[in-house]
Amino acid sequence: MRIDTERLVLRNWTVADAEPFLRLNTPEVMRWLGGVKSPEFMKSVVRDRFMGWQEARGFTFWAVERKQDGELLGFCGIKIADDAGSPVEGEYEIGWRLREDAWGQGYAKEAAIASLDHAFGALGAERVVALTVDGNTPSWGLMERLGMTRRPDLDYVGAAWAEGMVIVYMIGKEEWRSS
Repeated sequence: MRIDTERLVLRNWTVADAEPFLRLNTPEVMRWLGGVKSPEFMKSVVRDRFMGWQEARGFTFWAVERKQDGELLGFCGIKIADDAGSPVEGEYEIGWRLREDAWGQGYAKEAAIASLDHAFGALGAERVVALTVDGNTPSWGLMERLGMTRRPDLDYVGAAWAEGMVIVYMIGKEEWRSS
């Protein structure tokens, strides 16, 4: 799988991506995600989750690479929401995480637009959710700039989240076409 945007490539993960992925394991990047993790844990995310999803489903939170220099900036893509028992379990979910030196340059929005185009086009999604926590204003700010709507009726407590309460945004196929 490969999706090209003006400045980025969203692509499948390789084992070689595990080491550069560690650049996302900083206190600021991991602030809302339970804090810095062990290098072994971070490498297992690439191998077991991202690569596992792409093999099983054909889509994942793809590696985001900058075209200019081939640098791995982080991830963005689509997965199936898997917080067991949550009101969004089984929904298409968009997610992103970029390393700090890539923040504020529009990369996350560029990658998210490409991911949503793929979700509503190739995957045939009727709606897509995005998850964050209340304090993570840059993340929910991007959700709003993408045209997503806050859905407090779907909020839930998520054990894997640092803040506990997960807030949900959603966009439907029809809203995406008009945004």
